[in-house]
Amino acid sequence: MGTFERTLVTSALPYANGRIHVGHLAGAYLPPDIYVRYLRMKGEEVVFICGSDEHGVPITLRAMEEGVGPQEIIDRFHTANEAAFAAAEIDFDIYGRTSWPEHHELTQAFFLKLLDGGYIEKQRIQQYYSEKVGMFLPDRYVEGVCPKCGGDARGDQCDHCGTTYEVTELREPRSAVPGDGTTPVLKDTLHWFLRLDRFQETLGDWLEGKTDWRPNTRGGAMSWLREGLRSRCVTRDTEWGVRIPLDDPDAEGKRIYVWFDAPIGYVTNTKVWAERSGRPEYWSTLWQDAGTRLIHFIGKDNIPFHAIIFPAMLLGQETYIRPDVVVANEYLNFMRAGRAAAEKFSKSRGAVIEVRELVETFGPDRLRYYLTAIAPETADSEFSWLDFFHRTNGELADVLGNFIHRTLSFGAKNLAGEVPPAGTLGEADRATLAAIAETREKVGGLLDRFQFRHAQAAMIDLARVGNRYFDDRKPWVTRKQDPAQCATTIHVCLQLAAGLARLMAPFLPGGAGRLAAMLGIEGPQSPGSWARIGEEGLPAGRRFEKPKILFPKLEPGDVPEASTD
Repeated sequence: MGTFERTLVTSALPYANGRIHVGHLAGAYLPPDIYVRYLRMKGEEVVFICGSDEHGVPITLRAMEEGVGPQEIIDRFHTANEAAFAAAEIDFDIYGRTSWPEHHELTQAFFLKLLDGGYIEKQRIQQYYSEKVGMFLPDRYVEGVCPKCGGDARGDQCDHCGTTYEVTELREPRSAVPGDGTTPVLKDTLHWFLRLDRFQETLGDWLEGKTDWRPNTRGGAMSWLREGLRSRCVTRDTEWGVRIPLDDPDAEGKRIYVWFDAPIGYVTNTKVWAERSGRPEYWSTLWQDAGTRLIHFIGKDNIPFHAIIFPAMLLGQETYIRPDVVVANEYLNFMRAGRAAAEKFSKSRGAVIEVRELVETFGPDRLRYYLTAIAPETADSEFSWLDFFHRTNGELADVLGNFIHRTLSFGAKNLAGEVPPAGTLGEADRATLAAIAETREKVGGLLDRFQFRHAQAAMIDLARVGNRYFDDRKPWVTRKQDPAQCATTIHVCLQLAAGLARLMAPFLPGGAGRLAAMLGIEGPQSPGSWARIGEEGLPAGRRFEKPKILFPKLEPGDVPEASTD
């Protein structure tokens, strides 16, 4: 990793055709939020960009199903998803929209620059056509059987096995247009294609150097290169989306393909953010200056677009940087009670847990803690209600919450709610205090390598150190037998509590804020606060509050399926 002056973090733009669920959150939104909070605590300059993807067939299909226009769909779900992210304490600098006029203009500029450079060309192809409804069918308007795994598939990518292919390779194709369902026929049509083959060598050299990427991300990109990059269609037959900026009769009834325009949304949203921030030219520093480290967080189904296609589009603009890291998570699946295997989150099959609903019921701390604990970083993982119940109770409440509560309760009752002097420190006391800075270094190193599960576990381990220390030192006994040792014990435990208030902040910002308020710590997430963990303790005499329960335990009846244990 090189030396950078600033970091630009993006999260994949979710389609504005439905509400986000916990599978979405675990993949592309919670991990970068943790990472951005950590960077800011280190005092680094970072901008965090996301927004709605408001074009594409999923939106027009939803509109057709409901009998409304696409604008009504995107307005509804953009607002709903922005609120859901806020409820989960995902703190974007901007949550933008690809329906903004600024985005249409920028996408057209990208298209024309690539066209002028000889990277886009018009080709005659065959495409599925529905004779019943009298229209060409974009990829996602066609359903069938995956040519690789044999599962149900739609469009040019199988959601089951992740394979991409030409839509004409689908077996048993049928129209997905509501009320249609007929077998489409192939007809000639003209479309514009991005010449990815012209970037083969440059992208290959670039990816060869990305040895620190996760194996799934680099491996997925390299497999595309080994197969040989081919031209990819960047327009579609639809009336919804960005207009093709050409005075060409063949462009009638066509729009720029959503997977061409969506990643440009990162740039659009950065430009709008810079304008609103009073620094309208700063967007170009973020996107065109070599001092910027660009990091994309995505789900594994988006690897080709962020590791091959978008970098090629950026290369064709000539002045843009390419991503330094693409962090792709695997899938989070849903294990329901009584099922033999986990299943993909799906509203139509009743396998869905909406983010807003879960936060309203259980709060953001439990949601963030559990999704980080089971994050699908290197393999698919499973959400189950029973596991959610046991881990939030057994770890968040019984380990972290318990240490905080017993320390502050004992100190409030027996030491007048003030931090006692350190007194004479023994070996166990010094080792426990040293664990604070050691944990800071361990957690920071893991976050630097995008290992969020292990980083959060290391933070929880410091609370385990505190609980063992509290039990070993027995302050309830030394309170009468050796008051000085008792005071030292609580002094050490309060220093751990202060360290935890800051270590928690990237993962559990709400809980960290509440704990900091109890301890009288200002700004646990302020710039530079990370370096103070384990170095700047609570001074003797500092008053602290009688604690409130930081993470109340759940009862089996509070959680679906937990009472079946």
